[in-house]
Formats: sequence, C-alpha cells, structure tokens
Amino acid sequence: MSDLLGKRIFLTGGTGFLGRVVKQKLIEAQVADVFAPSSREYDLREINAIQQAFHDSEADVVIHLAAVVGGIGANRENAGKFFYDNAMMGIQLMEEARQYGIEKFVSVGTICSYPKHTQVPFKEDDLWNGYPEETNAPYGLAKKMMLVQGQAYRQQYGFRAIHLLPVNLYGPGDNFDPKSSHVIPALIRKVIEAQEADETSITAWGTGQASREFLYVEDAARGVVLAADQYDSPEPLNLGTCSEITIRQLVDLICELCGFSGEVQWDATKPDGQPRRCLDTSRAREILKFEADTDFRQGLKQTIDWYRAQRQEETKSKSVGSF
Repeated sequence: MSDLLGKRIFLTGGTGFLGRVVKQKLIEAQVADVFAPSSREYDLREINAIQQAFHDSEADVVIHLAAVVGGIGANRENAGKFFYDNAMMGIQLMEEARQYGIEKFVSVGTICSYPKHTQVPFKEDDLWNGYPEETNAPYGLAKKMMLVQGQAYRQQYGFRAIHLLPVNLYGPGDNFDPKSSHVIPALIRKVIEAQEADETSITAWGTGQASREFLYVEDAARGVVLAADQYDSPEPLNLGTCSEITIRQLVDLICELCGFSGEVQWDATKPDGQPRRCLDTSRAREILKFEADTDFRQGLKQTIDWYRAQRQEETKSKSVGSF
C-alpha cells in the first residue's frame, strides 16, 4: 500500500538543497501535487503562516525538511537562533498538522542529535545515550524534539509521524557560502579559490582526525521519499552509507580531484566537532531495502564539476554586465 500515490504533499524546505531533489522524486512517485513554498512566502516560525500554508496546500502528507542550519562555525555563532527557529518550526508545524487532519507527517532530523561519544556505527537505539557534541547540540536537540513529539502524538492521538536521521549530505546544488556551508562544499570552494589565486597552500579546520559519513543528495532524496511512502513506525530511521572517512582523507581526496598539489595546513585551534560519525543503516536496509547507490569518489567529482560550472557562469555574467 502506497502512502503517496495520488496524495497532496506539503513539502517544507522544498526550494532548498535536498528539497529540490525530493520534490522531483515525489513527482516521479505520481503524487497528486507538491506544495513547496519558500520561507519568504510562509515563515514557519509564525503560527498564522503555518495555518495559512495548510489552508493553501490542502495537503494529505507533510514532509518537513526546512531547517536553519550551517557548519561548525555557524552553529557556534548562532546557537540560540538555531535552537529557537528549528524548535518553533517543528513543534508548531506538527501540532497544526495534527489539528488539520494530516494523514502522515515525515520529520527529517539530523545526525547531530546523536550523543558526542556514540559507539560506531551509530544505532538508532543509542540516540539517548548521552549529550550531543557541544558545537551543534542546540540544533541537534531542537530537531530531536520532533522525534519525541511524534512519538507522543502517535501514542495519544494515533498520529502517524515518522522521524528520519540522514548523515551529512553533499552533491550538486549544495550551499557553498563560506559563512554557513558544511565541510565538503567549504573545502571544495577553498581549494578552487586557492587554484584560481595561484596559492600554494590552504588552511583546514581542526586536526583532520575526526571522521564523517556522507550521503549523496540523490540517494538521500530517494530514501526520504521511500520512507514517506512505506515506513510507519515510532522508531527513528537512519539514512546513510555505513562508511566513514577522516577529514584529513577527505581533504586529500578533494585536492586530488581538483588537481591541487599545494600544502594543507591544519589549524588545530579550530574545533574538530564530533570525533566520529558513521551510521548503522541496517534498519533502513531491512525494512525499506534502501541502500545508497552513489560511489563517494564519483559523487565528489560531480559536485566539484557542478561548482566549477557555476563559477564559470558567474564570471560570464559579470563580464557581460560590465559592458
């Protein structure tokens, strides 16, 4: 039985990095309609805007991707904002969805919700075995409350809420803004800008010893839509590849794929963040038959190629505009 076929979907964050791909996957899944407004149209921190969005969407299913988020630096500088904005969006959206009569609510959380020192690979059952890594705890806990809310609503109201935990995403269309980007786009931009400026070195944050797991955006979108369609359990669900790479190895690989042979200098005064990240994905594999398809090296190459093309287009536009 499909939960999506012929249904009207309210997709928050639908104009974002992951959201644009999820929207396309939903269309391919033959939903009746995808309502995917921008935050400028409906500020989901405001209850009136949420109510208006439900009225306008006439939705059957909600997929909540919208988040205020960034890398380690942005998390440290905006701890209060990230907590408030994400908590208010999630809590109010789910309550209004319940009152509106939404058939199913899909909340997409974050791997930042896991405790700082979680046994690797991270199992969903370990989610409450400690406090998250300090630099992203406010964001991680705000998103984690959606799991608690969904379980409570399922228990009291029979509300069908599910909670997904994707690892760090990457791919074409990612956020390359140095003030708010995550590690892969931040490093790609740093390396390419160094090449363009004929610099012989780059500086990377931390020691390079921390590890991360990455999921290509196309794979993540496929997992989200598959779970929205077929998963119906109060237990959270990891989405990832069950493989990890150290930041030092990642930097070396990006330098290789970009053709940069300069020196990498490590700034150990900057935080490493969580020591290790790698998900146990057996639940998704067993229940949904979901596995990531994209080879990491190939996915990185496609991301680099996309970003280079974007920079070339920007350069052309500036050249045309200067005449």
